[in-house]
Amino acid sequence: MDSAELWRQAAKDIYWYQSPATLLDSSSPPFYRWFPDGVTNACYNALDIHVAQGSGEQVALIYDSPVTNTKKQYTYTQLLSEVAQFAGVLKAQGVSKGDRVLIYMPMVPEAVIAMLASARLGAIHSVVFGGFASNELATRIDDATPRVIVAASCGVEPLRVVPYKPLLDQAIELATYKPERCIVLQRSMQLGDMTSGRDLDWADAMAASESANCVPVNANDPLYILYTSGTTGQPKGVVRDTGGSIVALKWSMKAIYNVSPGDVYWAASDVGWVVGHSYIVYGPLFAGCTTVLYEGKPVGTPDPGAYWRVIADYQVNVMFTAPTAFRAIKKEDPQGTLLAQYDRSSLRALFLAGERCDPHTLAWAQMKLQVPVIDHWWQTETGWPICSNCLGIEQLPIVPGSPARAVPGYDVQVLDAKGGSVESGDIGALVIKNPLPPGTFTTLWNAPERFVSAYFKKFPGYYETGDAGYINEDGYVFVMARTDDVINVAGHRLSTGAMEEVLSDNEDVAECAVIGVSDSMKGQVPLGLLVLNSGVTQDPQAIVARVIEQMRDRIGPVAAFRQCAVVPRLPKTRSGKILRGTMRSIADGEHWNMPATVDDPEIFDEIAVTLKALGYPA
Repeated sequence: MDSAELWRQAAKDIYWYQSPATLLDSSSPPFYRWFPDGVTNACYNALDIHVAQGSGEQVALIYDSPVTNTKKQYTYTQLLSEVAQFAGVLKAQGVSKGDRVLIYMPMVPEAVIAMLASARLGAIHSVVFGGFASNELATRIDDATPRVIVAASCGVEPLRVVPYKPLLDQAIELATYKPERCIVLQRSMQLGDMTSGRDLDWADAMAASESANCVPVNANDPLYILYTSGTTGQPKGVVRDTGGSIVALKWSMKAIYNVSPGDVYWAASDVGWVVGHSYIVYGPLFAGCTTVLYEGKPVGTPDPGAYWRVIADYQVNVMFTAPTAFRAIKKEDPQGTLLAQYDRSSLRALFLAGERCDPHTLAWAQMKLQVPVIDHWWQTETGWPICSNCLGIEQLPIVPGSPARAVPGYDVQVLDAKGGSVESGDIGALVIKNPLPPGTFTTLWNAPERFVSAYFKKFPGYYETGDAGYINEDGYVFVMARTDDVINVAGHRLSTGAMEEVLSDNEDVAECAVIGVSDSMKGQVPLGLLVLNSGVTQDPQAIVARVIEQMRDRIGPVAAFRQCAVVPRLPKTRSGKILRGTMRSIADGEHWNMPATVDDPEIFDEIAVTLKALGYPA
């Protein structure tokens, strides 16, 4: 089936108030528009349709919060009632089609309810990761200009309560644009001070609300704005349209993840990230599944068996998380001893994404879980997988280090710096031929010129992913690093991802990172940082010596890999991405800004001390 026919058929599987007669408007590339004359509503496709078809008593949403010791379940009928009621709250505050609603909340059911309620009215939601710093939140307020902000009084971490309301108040003070209304969910762990005339209590507003119906919207009307993680200065707001998102996400649930209505699907992520949008909220609900909302961590809530407990408690069929979560579990429980305490017989597959999955972590997960472990690749901009082993179409052989082949609808290619094709197996820039499929981003909010210049200008006719890699003779794609992380050692282009594979193969290494640092002779040389498994008693310097020798054996002297150190932890964003670029700037003595989404700012002091001991900056 060709791509056009694929999406023509997939579009028939969703609810339209007015079915599209036109499949694709390609009159203004790269601003392609799928189903341009269709009329639909995302909330109707997520909730109302399932109730209308008789599935109202099926569980739609499971909330599990080990940090607050709370568990709650909503049927489709119950979730629809809550969403319609909160849509009424927003409507009473003047929110209508096209208005923006900014959501600043932790992993609580009310965050999902607020997202769906916005979509119900045809409003555009923008979820900002809970606990984001005030200045970063302020830039998003100024960019999105929301009519209403929906927030919680606090978030809860394993060892602390994070007060959100003071951060929100400071952000509004910093912002040039002032929202008309804030609706605040007061959590008992820490109440927020309310600003008279501006702030409404969630519970009070819900008690006085009347339910609101779905508002039909054009397929190309925005569903949401999501600001990419780690941005500083002017934020980059990815815009997702409504019709394409419904079609692509619903299709992906069966084609890629092989789940059906009634199955339990758990994406262990956060609603503040794209995974949370696509595969905690919209995808599973479009598909009539039960979705799990987990307010906890892979370790520490209370131990490395937390994920196995959730799988057992709710009979999870398919799980999706980041490789970094499994590396954390493996570090704390290398032998997987806690697995034996839980029944995981319901689990059919594990999907990993968010950062490149090293073969060692993949093998550990396969061995311990005894189910297919699928590494798949996608981005905030694409909204759903670019490459995957599509279990609902045909399960391919798993090749460690590869997210398999391009998903139907994506034409992935590798180009050199001048835009020419490269030979099979040669590393280059990973690009996707236009048009991108439905469900991918359609523009950047208030920045159409930046949309073109950042993603489509360098390689005309293609979307530049920013990732580097290669495609082998079997069509398997290997995503080796961000383009910036391909280092040039004395004229040889080398992948830091390939080097990290060597390091992670060591049984004592829990996770690692390789960065390219400046060198007066070779231009750049690689530097490795290792985090060791818990319980390792061997001398760290002996481990370092061994991995340096392994690098020489497997990659060769050309890698010039001579510098390596053991560190207690690596700096990451809250979504689990290792901040290699920031570490490289520190090593090179360059100016750097504290990343907006860093998990633990103090870690950079530790990294700077380690780098200084190694002689960096020179």
